[in-house]
Amino acid sequence: MTGHVIVTDADGIRTIRMNRPEKKNALTHAMYHAMAAALEDADADERINCVVIAGVPGVFSAGNDLADFLAAVQAATDGMDLGVLRFLASLIRCGKPVVAAVSGVAIGIGSTMLLHCDFVVAGTDARFSTPFVSLGLVPEAASSLLMPQLSGRRRSFEFLVMGHALNAAQAKDIGLANRVVAPEEVDSEALKTAREIGALPPDAVRQARLLMGSGTEEVLAHLEREAAIFRERLRSAEANAALEAFFARKR
Repeated sequence: MTGHVIVTDADGIRTIRMNRPEKKNALTHAMYHAMAAALEDADADERINCVVIAGVPGVFSAGNDLADFLAAVQAATDGMDLGVLRFLASLIRCGKPVVAAVSGVAIGIGSTMLLHCDFVVAGTDARFSTPFVSLGLVPEAASSLLMPQLSGRRRSFEFLVMGHALNAAQAKDIGLANRVVAPEEVDSEALKTAREIGALPPDAVRQARLLMGSGTEEVLAHLEREAAIFRERLRSAEANAALEAFFARKR
């Protein structure tokens, strides 16, 4: 697959690479569907033992392409019509372990998707931020459930609500990242980790991952609740004013 999402398979490892560097890997409706399809296919493919999600040097993802996202929300007749929800559900349900290779900016869902990955390699240049509330919105990707479980309510409030960014060392300290390496080593370290995982008995790994995600239905239900409130917030005066100011700055 070519374009904004590149999918490659080698030695039992599927790499899903976001490849829109000119827009800092801002994710579009089409990109979400492509990533979801790659995850769903990997989950069903016995030749794939591990998945790596990566960006490009200096950029993991700047989050949603807001203009594209707003257009997709307006066009959707059902929640799962939204590529972002299909992608997140695919990531949550995937029985294959997922390693993330994070270099540079990881904004919004660029940070919150990591809560559904099994191992996160971060470059020393990685910067994690979630500016949802500053845009009049609410956290997504079930982060309002999982982040407090990971790092406690207070640190989660600072990250998800106040929008205070984390560097790589801070992300590791709160459990959002497993390992911090030099930026040029992020991809190779992620692949090394994926190969280590892939060498383990695959059925045992799958069962262990599913056991560790025993609250999957709870997470999916929380994801849907967040999405409903998120869509409600998009119609609010607060969000309209914040988004108008955001687009004005971009012009």
